[in-house]
Amino acid sequence: MVIYQGNDSRKITGGVRRANRKKRKYELGGYPTLTRIGEKDLRIKERVRGGNVVVRAKAVAYANVYDPESKTYRKVKISRIVENNANREYVRLGIVTKGSVVETELGLARVTSRPSRDGVVNAVLIKSG
Repeated sequence: MVIYQGNDSRKITGGVRRANRKKRKYELGGYPTLTRIGEKDLRIKERVRGGNVVVRAKAVAYANVYDPESKTYRKVKISRIVENNANREYVRLGIVTKGSVVETELGLARVTSRPSRDGVVNAVLIKSG
């Protein structure tokens, strides 16, 4: 089953508008990739519009953490999710999104990348451990 991203608007009364044309291929959507914390990194390649390839992270174990004090990056293991403003259930389910706070070996870090789109977790250290 696919998700339709086109215009399926209803009338103010609740009635359905009759379509004046068929659905188009470029209006086709998809389900979101919910990146979880796992034992190892798991990425998938997906062909998208225009023949382009998007790398999506299905599971992540490591994050590239930037330390603003020393101005260095380190690849560290993610232990758990502390906070997620996108959805509080994501903390319990272990789903990583942009803006979520993860606990790493260096301390707490805020995710700055979109793991389900970029295929990698980049984060900035907010509190040293």
